[in-house]
Amino acid sequence: MAKPGDPQEWLGGRRAAPFDIVRAAHAELLVTDLRHSREFYVDLLGFVVTEEDDSAIYLRGYEDRHHHCLVLRSARLAAAGHLSFLVASETELDRAADHYRAAGCFTRWLDAGEERGQGRALRVQDPLGCPLEFFSQMEKVQCLLQRYHLRQGARMQRLDHFNLHVPDVQTAFDLYHQLGFGCSEYIGGDAGDRTIYAAWMFRKPHVHDVALTAGRGPRLHHLGFWAADKDAILNTCDALGGAGWQETIERGPGRHGVSNAFYLYLRDPDGHRIELYTADYWTGDPDLDPVRWSVNDEQRRSFWGHTVPERWYLESSLLQAADGSTVPVSDPPAQELRQPLLPR
Repeated sequence: MAKPGDPQEWLGGRRAAPFDIVRAAHAELLVTDLRHSREFYVDLLGFVVTEEDDSAIYLRGYEDRHHHCLVLRSARLAAAGHLSFLVASETELDRAADHYRAAGCFTRWLDAGEERGQGRALRVQDPLGCPLEFFSQMEKVQCLLQRYHLRQGARMQRLDHFNLHVPDVQTAFDLYHQLGFGCSEYIGGDAGDRTIYAAWMFRKPHVHDVALTAGRGPRLHHLGFWAADKDAILNTCDALGGAGWQETIERGPGRHGVSNAFYLYLRDPDGHRIELYTADYWTGDPDLDPVRWSVNDEQRRSFWGHTVPERWYLESSLLQAADGSTVPVSDPPAQELRQPLLPR
């Protein structure tokens, strides 16, 4: 059983792993009204449309050099379709297939172009039940980083991370630790409580590519997108209010204790939660020690001490299983929201 801070071997400047994951790369959300979702993501938040048809919209941020970082796909039931990681090469993609087959997981190959703009890819349902995808090649597009005159909405730059609700954070932590993910920060119990309530894990040298939070799951808690700066987040609040979409603002703006990032949480027309996220820190040093937060520290989720809405802890998006159904979920033995505060 791994613990936050357990050492991992480094090879060629990266943590040793059964296959080389570079970063969280894109996600697919199943939405029930594609036109309404387009209004939210494109017209209000300012995502760039790379390609679209009657069944799907492929979106990217201004920093992206790949075809897409978010796919909105029309469906009868809202859910998260898959979460995708970039791997370092085609050889690493084959190693990923070997790894998941050896673990007894469902695997399926996608031919190049089966997902628009993407090369050969591997779909798996991992031991947690999560629908994951791995790829190494994607069509290049024009990076719009310095096309400032085109920017609108939240001036979204790129996908930053996935956050998962999982019933057993320790089990999920062990799986990602085995995949070569480091731990930047985590939330633990007090007074003999050895439970890990949440953990932030990374492959790229920032705070996280995946966050694991104790809760009914597995479900997708949110997708985190990197915003250009704090002003972009504040301006987004004004724009949503001015357009009459203020009800989509669920939490924030504010600053996290964990990660130090500036944030804003929104709910899209189907209830999928997205985070606008910026200003975390470098985690690329091999001797990085993870930061531990107490589950009773009121600054862990809001550095300013703001109350977190209860639904933020309880609500998440269902995941689509390999057979097209939704992944079964279970409740955790303990979750962060229900811990009693200790005397100060």
